[in-house]
Amino acid sequence: MTTREAMKTREERDRSSGRHMTILLVEDDPGHAHLIEKNLRRGGCESEIIRLGDGQQAVDFLQGGDVEGTSVREPLMILDLNLPVLDGYQVLRMLKKDERTRQIPIVVLSTSDNPGEVAQCYEMGCNLYVTKPVEYERFCDTIRLLGAFFCVINVPEKESSAL
Repeated sequence: MTTREAMKTREERDRSSGRHMTILLVEDDPGHAHLIEKNLRRGGCESEIIRLGDGQQAVDFLQGGDVEGTSVREPLMILDLNLPVLDGYQVLRMLKKDERTRQIPIVVLSTSDNPGEVAQCYEMGCNLYVTKPVEYERFCDTIRLLGAFFCVINVPEKESSAL
């Protein structure tokens, strides 16, 4: 096998496991963050997961240059709406208005299934809205399915001028 073939095989394997992207998990509840990460993994997602505990950390991480020195590639964000400092709506609005971050796919993960809130998030540019089930087993199943979904999707590669 040539080096080029080996690299292509590795790249295909990385894509099929979700390793080609970095997941930015923006969740202020450490218990929820742990449960989300655990069940994404159970769903087959092997991506690097970076936890950010509030909305300001998320914005600073992406807009403030904290990405340098990390292995962030093809970022995808899982965003809770009820966050301290900056809430999820503010984060979504700021990231979608910024040229450098507007291409980042954002999955809103919220306990609310209010149609108005769902519509507002899509209007603001979220790419997917998932309601967190209240029941533990349904919550775990939902996140596992999300992990499996992340294994088969493609996200935009970050450009050298962005992030």
